[in-house]
Amino acid sequence: MNDELKEFLDDQIRTIADSKEWEILELEVMPEHIHLFISAPPFIAPTDIVKIMKGVTTKRVFQKFPELRKKEFWGNHLWSPSYYVGTHGQVSAETIKRYIDGSSNKRRNLSTG
Repeated sequence: MNDELKEFLDDQIRTIADSKEWEILELEVMPEHIHLFISAPPFIAPTDIVKIMKGVTTKRVFQKFPELRKKEFWGNHLWSPSYYVGTHGQVSAETIKRYIDGSSNKRRNLSTG
């Protein structure tokens, strides 16, 4: 994933969240996946958030980067069908933010070291 695509995905995820009035607490676009820590009203199912994020970003990415349609992804889809959802009931929000920030820093250190 090049820097232009990473920046575009970051911007689009933030735009989608703003339009839905969801709060992004932490976001890290990684080469192979995305860490997203988001706050949304309790009546919105996490699976719906994932469907919206994956669906809208796919449409917008393929519009901006049509050459990606020709690449082999997961059955010619931008995103894998899998995802992980967790809540922070047993873990503090700060712990989750540190995890996301830490994994980003580890990746940066590996690429510069």
